[in-house]
Amino acid sequence: MSQLESDVGGRRPLAALVPTLTKQCWGFMIGSALFALGSAPGFGQWAGASTSNLCYFFGAWFFTFAALLQLLMSGRATVPVSYGSGTMVRAAWLAAATQFFGTLLFNVSTSAAIGAKAIETEKHLVWTPDAAGSVAFLISGVFVLVAFARTDRFWNPRSIDWWSGQINFLGCVAFGVSAVGAYILANGDAKNDALANGGTFIGALCFFFASLIVLPLWRARAPLQGNDIEE
Repeated sequence: MSQLESDVGGRRPLAALVPTLTKQCWGFMIGSALFALGSAPGFGQWAGASTSNLCYFFGAWFFTFAALLQLLMSGRATVPVSYGSGTMVRAAWLAAATQFFGTLLFNVSTSAAIGAKAIETEKHLVWTPDAAGSVAFLISGVFVLVAFARTDRFWNPRSIDWWSGQINFLGCVAFGVSAVGAYILANGDAKNDALANGGTFIGALCFFFASLIVLPLWRARAPLQGNDIEE
């Protein structure tokens, strides 16, 4: 261990750079809270569209931070198997990778939304990456369920991780619905504002609670139930 990595006063000086589940959960929770605030019923009319867009902008960066931590902690991309080519890509890594890619697309979308004025800009730089990011999230949500089923079983309601995966998947579906509602029409209006905002709001709440229930803080206070998977 180098001198830089050695303990100083009982603490590691680079501890802030170490990926942890706690940091990941808080990143998703803060990002989700900002998305929920920006899409909350009546908030856009009260605070203005610019304020809502800023909520999405900062929320997307918290999503990206959390998704990067999850990708770094997801382990190896492949594992050896005794069939086929002898190598299989891990579902847990695929889930983290596609989710991280989706957050990058949300970064593009939310950044462009702050200054977008022209209809073409809203279509190609706001809606298109938003829709693609929602698809990436949906694919990631499926991989999360597959990863859990491979390490535990498909149906296990006694497991906190099982519930987190199910709630996360519902959030991915809600974001997909939001993208459909946000499609930009020829006149520059969204296809269905209520669907776009409602899907974002519900999806953000789902992501918030999916992370909240797996916070190590709660697991330290109560024993794991069922076959919960330590991360």
